[in-house]
Amino acid sequence: MRSPLRLGVKISRRAPKKLYPFTRFFRGFETVAAVRELFGRSTARVLRNLRVEFFSARFGYMGTSDDDGHLLISSRHLATSDLRTLYLDLFHELCHVRQFRRGERLFYPRLSYVDAPSEIEAYRRTVREGRRLGMTDRELLDYLRVEWIDEGEVRRLARHTGVAVRTLKRRRRRS
Repeated sequence: MRSPLRLGVKISRRAPKKLYPFTRFFRGFETVAAVRELFGRSTARVLRNLRVEFFSARFGYMGTSDDDGHLLISSRHLATSDLRTLYLDLFHELCHVRQFRRGERLFYPRLSYVDAPSEIEAYRRTVREGRRLGMTDRELLDYLRVEWIDEGEVRRLARHTGVAVRTLKRRRRRS
C-alpha cells in the first residue's frame, strides 16, 4: 500500500465562477419569435434569470452547463466572430437551456456529436432560424462545419437538419 502524497500545500478544487446576467450582454432576444417559441410566456423571465460565464481560450465557442444550465461563452468568440454566427450560436445554446430546464440530457457520451438527440434538435431549430434570416443551404452547411467533426459528420448533420448537401470546398465556419 502506498503512503499518501505529502506536499505541504492545500489545493481547493472548487474554482469560483463569475456569472453575469445574460441580459447585461445580450438584449432583445425576448422579442425574437424563435426564442419566444422556446420558452413561451416565460421568455422574459428565463432570459432575465439566465447567467453567463465567459472563458478565455484560443479555442471553443459556447456551451451550456449541464450542472445548472448557465451559458459558457468564449470571450474570443464573442470579440472576433461575425454577428450572424454569434446570434445563431446563442440561439443554439438557448435551445440547450430549454432542454436543460425540461430535464433532458444535453450530452450523450456514447453517441457521435452529430447523432446526439440534443444536438439534432438544437441544430434543427437553429437551421430554421438561419433560413428565416435568409441563409442559403450553402451558408447553412458552412455554419454546420466545426473543427471537431469531420466532413462525413457534417453531411450527416446536414441530413438530420434538412440542409441540402452539395460538394463544396470546405470553408472554416468561425474565426
